Amino acid sequence: MIYTCPMHPEIKQDHPGKCPKCGGMDLVPLHEAQVPHDHASMMAGPQAAGDFLRRFFIVTFLLVPLIAASELGIKFLRMPDFAGRNYVELTVATAIFYFGLVFFQHARHEWMAKKYGMMTLVSLAVGSGYLFSAASTFIPAIGTEFYLEISTLIWVLLFGHFLEAKSSTAAGDALKEVAKLLPKQAHLIGVGSKKYGVRDVDIEELKEGDVVLVKPGEKVPADGIIIKGAVSFNESHISGESRPVSKKSGDRAIAGAICLDGSVEVKLDKVGENSTIGQIKNLIAQAQKTKPTAQKIADKAAGVLTFTALTVGLFTLLFWSVVAGQSFVFAMTLAITVLVIACPHALGLAIPTVSTIATTLAVKNGVFLKDLGKLEVIKKATYVIFDKTGTLTKGDFGVTDIKRSDLSVRQGQTLIDVNKILQIAASLEFHSSHVIGLSIVKYAKQKGVSLQPVANFKNLAGKGVEGTIFKIRYTVGNLRLMKEKGLPVNWADDGNTTVFVADGKQVLGTISLSDQIKPESKPAIGSLHRLGVKAAMVTGDNRQVADGVGKQLGMDTVFAEVLPADKYKYVRELQNKGEVVVMVGDGVNDAPALKQANVGVAIGAGTD
Repeated sequence: MIYTCPMHPEIKQDHPGKCPKCGGMDLVPLHEAQVPHDHASMMAGPQAAGDFLRRFFIVTFLLVPLIAASELGIKFLRMPDFAGRNYVELTVATAIFYFGLVFFQHARHEWMAKKYGMMTLVSLAVGSGYLFSAASTFIPAIGTEFYLEISTLIWVLLFGHFLEAKSSTAAGDALKEVAKLLPKQAHLIGVGSKKYGVRDVDIEELKEGDVVLVKPGEKVPADGIIIKGAVSFNESHISGESRPVSKKSGDRAIAGAICLDGSVEVKLDKVGENSTIGQIKNLIAQAQKTKPTAQKIADKAAGVLTFTALTVGLFTLLFWSVVAGQSFVFAMTLAITVLVIACPHALGLAIPTVSTIATTLAVKNGVFLKDLGKLEVIKKATYVIFDKTGTLTKGDFGVTDIKRSDLSVRQGQTLIDVNKILQIAASLEFHSSHVIGLSIVKYAKQKGVSLQPVANFKNLAGKGVEGTIFKIRYTVGNLRLMKEKGLPVNWADDGNTTVFVADGKQVLGTISLSDQIKPESKPAIGSLHRLGVKAAMVTGDNRQVADGVGKQLGMDTVFAEVLPADKYKYVRELQNKGEVVVMVGDGVNDAPALKQANVGVAIGAGTD
């Protein structure tokens, strides 16, 4: 791997370290350095804050003799005058100017990008002030110098950049915390179907198709498919839930998940930036590159101010030297004064610093901002739509009752057994990833009910599943699916989520489940109401169940019996009424609604 310096791309070497040219900046992999270097990206490195602080302290120390030797020190601090004082000023100011050259490096990138902003103006002000003062030292007739002015400007700029870089470093620390979710090494045991023993390698060396061994207590190094073993994983780094998740051969293992018991072999299919952790890191890095509207305006204002200051400075020079007939030295003094005074440092620092801190606080609280511009949109929100299952509720359904239908077929001389109903449902739902189906399977295992092989399985999004068991076609799903199948239903709504089990002729029975509301859901809705924001819930549940949950939470609007693919229509419906809508969901089926909303918030246990 080749390493280079972000500020000196001509520096290249095959190992990490410090840049030999700028002394202190860490070298980074070449592919990370080959990106546009604007002011924000140059401030984001962890070494930037330390570098600016070091420069600030050195300049602070140098300012003491400079002030003592300046006109200010002599007139107001009553420091003694002495021969060669102007040369002392030149020497000290030159040293300070050296530590301020970093601003010229930032300005160079503005020039290269043809986006002239604050650093361009700063470099012109400091550079012209220094050269004019140096000329004054050797040509006493000039009589004016800016040593103290440009030195204090550099001093203030260094401290301001330290504050900005410090906040950017905090965001970088968030990336480091995400990186800690991965192990440093992995147990590589083969590639594809070929195995050649266990060999420990750095995770950077892993490739798609590699097979790794994950032992108890270790973390999965990258995303992949389990090809051997059955264990439980802690996936709280993604889902926020600490309860173990059982996985077996054929299931997906997520990068960063902790193996709790036993060992598994995982065939990797997403490594590095393509893994779940890599995508999270990319989201954080991408957010740092985005700018809120206020910052974009500030950047434009800084560019306009730069050209305005240059224009006014040039006008001042020409007016006083040509029109007013003053000396060129006097006119140049005024022109440089204009440039120094015009430096818009607060404008360039305030918004980037606030934005970076906002991103950092968000990451620390488990929120990854993909677009900082949405921060300004979300404050205008008038409606927040929540998906129910897994967002407002725990998504951890429990079976509360199993009933045989009065219309169920007779097998021999008896009605179908409730365990048979559970067996049919669990066998089909075993092939589904829906939270309700998983709960039924979990309950069946707890009851010791064996699962049967299923043929011709079909998932019916938002409705249920169907498949063939021992040549009989079964359907497991909601009331809507039963009606579509034309099956008679004798059922009293008890307010719970009800799953119907049917064969090709009639309903065999029902399984009732309930989902607990998250303890933080109601306070969150209350907080929205106090802010004057309305809340809505969208769910595929029947109207009675949905209204019951909505009433408990204090929802303003409840959209019930909504298919996953149709959720976006309800977002658009509110938008057409002039509402600024935030959509909160937890799965891939919420993607259209998340995209349709003014702001989309994806949460929950999904890794998509």
